[in-house]
Amino acid sequence: MNKEKIYKLKRETIKETIKEICNKILNSSLFPIIVLALIILKALLFYKNTIMIREGIDKTTILGTVCFSFILLTILNIFPNKQRTILTIICDILISIILFADNIYYTYSSNVLSVLQITNLQYGEEILSTIPVLLNITHILYFIDIIIIIILLANKKLQIQDIKEDTKKAIISKIYILALGFCIFISVGKESIEATLQDPYNKDTQIRKGSIFGYHIADILNAVNTKKQAKYENKEEMLKDYSELKAEYEQYEVPRYNFEKMCEGKNLIILQLESIQDFVINKEINGKEITPNLNKFLNENIRFTNMFMQSYSSTADSEFSSITSLYPMENGMSYSKYDSNKYDDIFTSFKQSDYANYTTSYVHGNYGYFWNRENVYKNFGVDKIEFKDSFEDISEDIMGYLSDELMYKQTVEKIENYSKPFMSYIVSASSHTGFTLDGLQDETKVNIEVGKYEGTFFGNYLRSVNYADYAFGIFIEELKKAGLYDDTVILLFGDHNGIDMYNEEMLEFLNETGSTINDVEIKLNYIRVAAGMKLAGIENLKIEKPVNKLDIKPTICYLFGLDSKFSLGTNMFASKDFVSLNNERIITSRYYFDEKWYNIQTGEELADIDNSAEKLLEKYYNQMERELEISKSVSINNLLK
Repeated sequence: MNKEKIYKLKRETIKETIKEICNKILNSSLFPIIVLALIILKALLFYKNTIMIREGIDKTTILGTVCFSFILLTILNIFPNKQRTILTIICDILISIILFADNIYYTYSSNVLSVLQITNLQYGEEILSTIPVLLNITHILYFIDIIIIIILLANKKLQIQDIKEDTKKAIISKIYILALGFCIFISVGKESIEATLQDPYNKDTQIRKGSIFGYHIADILNAVNTKKQAKYENKEEMLKDYSELKAEYEQYEVPRYNFEKMCEGKNLIILQLESIQDFVINKEINGKEITPNLNKFLNENIRFTNMFMQSYSSTADSEFSSITSLYPMENGMSYSKYDSNKYDDIFTSFKQSDYANYTTSYVHGNYGYFWNRENVYKNFGVDKIEFKDSFEDISEDIMGYLSDELMYKQTVEKIENYSKPFMSYIVSASSHTGFTLDGLQDETKVNIEVGKYEGTFFGNYLRSVNYADYAFGIFIEELKKAGLYDDTVILLFGDHNGIDMYNEEMLEFLNETGSTINDVEIKLNYIRVAAGMKLAGIENLKIEKPVNKLDIKPTICYLFGLDSKFSLGTNMFASKDFVSLNNERIITSRYYFDEKWYNIQTGEELADIDNSAEKLLEKYYNQMERELEISKSVSINNLLK
């Protein structure tokens, strides 16, 4: 026998030996252990990609992850060999999909998925269209073991066998493992789930305390009985605590500027700008302003330098908070699940005005079914609801939405024909996530060169923002041509972030343009959106205190002399100097709360603070919790009906 045949025989022998070993492992009790070890590694990958991207993984999180993995192992161990192997593979596939989906969604919205969002599946096509731009090469690690197993099974390199086990030994072994799993669940798993249930708003904290598996179990338990999440079951109890909270806020209602009722009888346009973050304002790239028209508007009028979005990041969430002065429920749920609720909304405030019969309108270049807007705005009693199918010229779509330019031009034509005065809520869309500007017919309307960022997600974002700014400039000119500009109050703001928190190109850009980029400022940059207002006679005013979307409705009511029966926000021109988000974050002029208090300027955790400052921060936290409890109860139990 020659050497080549010997080597070939050896290779075949080695292959058969490896195949035999792999098949033995696949069909033994060792296989679930190996797979669950891989699942633990995938969970650790998820943590490093999301909630602990710039820090070490908490020991509590690791313990919870191992605990739930072992509990799953004890469950799998109950089944006979063949069923155990099949179920192990199925569990691996399902958990990998969940971790991958959570990772993608967290990159998109700094949040993880919830079963309560099942009603959002009707918008799946639009939501899934953003996935390609969020993918990262590391995401394949969630599925690489599954791919290998499926390939080997398909090529019959591996075979799932029905091996009979020693009955007596098998039963004893399963009893021991089951008992151990039960003890672990009682001592660790149950405690982890309870810990997540104690933090209903901050999902990062829930995951840290109970692992991603504990979070999803707690999330399912919450979904089974949503009403248990509401602290207040009746209107009277809620209103009592609301009145007490607002009484505490009276100290913050001292106006820094006396603008009360100065806009009585004026027209109002509330313009919500898609994905426009504040960091692009007054910035240049390759010698050209990114947002020249917005810069001019904000610098000549009133600019809010610290307007923060709420933690849930859909466009509909921004609309909900701005219109009702309440926190949104999960991502889009306020519009998809609680659409028929009664709210004290801003449209009603204008309709009930004592001094003018306002025409109210809502305008969006999408169709009315998306985020259930058609039903929502009918429920709000809006006079004119203008969606894509109400515009005559829809010849230019950008990423499926009517282009901002066409929407703005035709919106002004519609407004001209409204009975005056009018109040219009307008939502732009061309700078939507994806940022490809697909459908834009004239590329010269993008007036910047992004240079080294060309072809990157960040570069595409800057180009989309620049086009949105071009269209905004057209809008202002059209209002002036129609004779509407001077007699119209304009409030504009970005709805939510466009770029994920730790986008490398964005951080490089911020560093090069001289911005502070400690970790706290990075987190604030993620949720800080462009915002400003035009009031007749008020020029070059900069408001630097923190404000949020809940403050929009009470501010408008203050300016227009309208009645606001129920608003959790406060007047943006008054003295309140802190805002809360619905993931239990707090932002003050100097401090930031994210499980712990941090100094915004230095990014460092607060160590030694005097007693009065400590009491003040405790007061802020208490007020935030009460706001969240009131808001959640109002939505879940429809307490304003």
